[in-house]
Amino acid sequence: QVKLVESGGGLVQAGGSLRLSCAASGRTFGSYVMGWFRQAPGKEREFVAAISWSGGNAYYADSVKGRFTISRDNAKNTVYLQMNSLKPEDTAVYYCAADLRPIPTITVAAGHYDTWGQGTQVTVSS
Repeated sequence: QVKLVESGGGLVQAGGSLRLSCAASGRTFGSYVMGWFRQAPGKEREFVAAISWSGGNAYYADSVKGRFTISRDNAKNTVYLQMNSLKPEDTAVYYCAADLRPIPTITVAAGHYDTWGQGTQVTVSS
């Protein structure tokens, strides 16, 4: 079993930055893809970014490409989401998730992620 705990959310003005962290415990961290998703009020959960086992490959939603960076430190069992140039439309609860399938392919489909954190609120004021 894997347990995920997010941190780092908060209130920031438009144009500002935040870094989210997701600490994992349980199964060997370097053996599964990690992703970040977000859900705004009244909207469905959407994919934000994902990173491969080793951290060598990453994939981003078009809406965050060039502004957000996902990274991982397997020695610390932690995945990060650096968010720059934040916009009010980035306001949402952000969730990290683990795809525990024994394949290295990055997926954007929430249904392929087995384990989810509790979420952390990010609010961007205009």
